[in-house]
Amino acid sequence: MRTIFLTLFLTFVLGDDVLDLTNENFDAHVLDSNKNVLVEFYAPWCGHCKNLAPVYEKVAQTFKSESKCVVARVDADSEKDLGSRFGVSGFPTIKFFSKTNKDGEEYSGGRSEQDFIDFLNEKCGTQRVSGGGVNDAAGRVDAYDATAKKFILTPAERDSIIADITSINDAETDADKKKSGDYYIKFMKKILEKGEGFVTSEIARLERMLEGAMIADKRDNMFKRKNILNQFAAAMKKEEL
Repeated sequence: MRTIFLTLFLTFVLGDDVLDLTNENFDAHVLDSNKNVLVEFYAPWCGHCKNLAPVYEKVAQTFKSESKCVVARVDADSEKDLGSRFGVSGFPTIKFFSKTNKDGEEYSGGRSEQDFIDFLNEKCGTQRVSGGGVNDAAGRVDAYDATAKKFILTPAERDSIIADITSINDAETDADKKKSGDYYIKFMKKILEKGEGFVTSEIARLERMLEGAMIADKRDNMFKRKNILNQFAAAMKKEEL
């Protein structure tokens, strides 16, 4: 009875963001070519599975805003056909089904929360940190970081730099990179209009807003904008040296 109450308490506190898969919904989620899916094949009686459960739940919470990077599980003791289909012979067995490999690759990394986060960030191209936030690389594009530095350090070339990056970004086919590029360009134009003080004042404004409550997508977007602005700020510090 105490175990049942403990399980219910943890579910209430932590939530339950792991996607449960069965024979009925497995293919719809895992074989979707737009999704990367990490799947734990477990058995309810398995001690190692029970130990992994709270860690795995935290990983799911971290990636719950990533519709294309899914953390899921299969009760392979009940769904024996799925276990047999993917050669599961022990518990837990963890497999990663990328967008391009629906046969699945066995996960053989560490079992800590950070191990899973690092693995999924690499495989999914995400920048998540524990708890669901984003790291300081989120929203940035290496080539545009270099352009931001050049923009700050060569004031006489700023108009031509904006023209060049606009042309490059207009041809960008990756939607996320293009959205980031739009912010680099927007910030460059604001600096031309308001001066370099815009960078520090805008970073301060975003930091104040981030102290409040907001939906996850909006928070992610603000962090990404702040990350981009920090590249201009870093170049400004070098300019002062």
